[in-house]
Amino acid sequence: MTDDDRCPECTAPLARTDDETVCTDCGLVVETDRLDRGPEWRSFADDDSNRERTGAPLTRSRHDRGLSTEIGSNNGVRLTGRKRKRLARMRREHSRAQLATKQDRNQVYAFTEIRRLIGALGLPRDVREQACALFDSAQSEDLIQGRSLEGFAAATVYAVCRTRSIARTVDEVVADARADEGELRAAYDALNRELGLPTGPIDPAEYVPRFASELGLPDAVERRALELAALGREATIAGGRDPSGFAAGCLYTAAQDHGHGLTQTDAADAAGVSPVTLRKAHYDLEAAREEHELDEEAEKSAEHGAESRDEASRSENSVADSAEKSAGRPETRTDEESAPSAFALSDD
Repeated sequence: MTDDDRCPECTAPLARTDDETVCTDCGLVVETDRLDRGPEWRSFADDDSNRERTGAPLTRSRHDRGLSTEIGSNNGVRLTGRKRKRLARMRREHSRAQLATKQDRNQVYAFTEIRRLIGALGLPRDVREQACALFDSAQSEDLIQGRSLEGFAAATVYAVCRTRSIARTVDEVVADARADEGELRAAYDALNRELGLPTGPIDPAEYVPRFASELGLPDAVERRALELAALGREATIAGGRDPSGFAAGCLYTAAQDHGHGLTQTDAADAAGVSPVTLRKAHYDLEAAREEHELDEEAEKSAEHGAESRDEASRSENSVADSAEKSAGRPETRTDEESAPSAFALSDD
């Protein structure tokens, strides 16, 4: 329990109600919130009417941002034939007025396709909002004219996945889209060229967790595959390759290191590539790993040699210091050498 959950006076636990935070021991009111966050109406058991007046929140996934109105049904009220016909005519004219221009009709169709594609790919809601906003920007720049609406809808979803580093390949998007690969790539090239999307090279590590989950690999294999993907970036062997194929090669190599029985066919099928592509990535990773190990051994040898040289230098300095101290010390004699001899002849 943190300090925020205790009373500032007696350090007892706090109890939170709808609008107050009170100490359970001394009764001190620590915090009050007078905002009533409930509904603004009263509801009774025998009242079946809907009293909500706020409606749905604003959204970019609709052509009118969700601000449109609609003419409801009669809610159980019996109408005459003339009134029913007039009400149906009003609904029809109202729906036509909401889509007065061709641009609005294109947006309704494209946004519907984007919402369907987002649901099929299992992407979050904010991706849907951003994809619809990107389509609106492309339409404002007159990029839609002469191109497929389905292709642009798929291209906006793929472009948002690229900018947000969400692992989705072109083949996966095309499999659920109503456009072919050529239409998607043409629309994506137009978006990238005219709008300047902040997209860079795809990191193969983005695909590793998803492929590992699909293949049912343990966490140790996934971590090793991520290390191999980082090694591939450092060794510059991941560039110019299919990132999904390189990620599958990392997973296969990691599975071999841990003794997991992952086959090349299963790994290639999960990534949507051929086993040949996987084997090329595997061989390049093995070569890069051997080169990395040789570099590490060379660095260790160099460090060991430097330490040996430093130790030898320190030994030489110690010997030199000892010699200097010995040379500067005054010569000393023993008592026998300094005393006069008893047999010394006098000058007489």
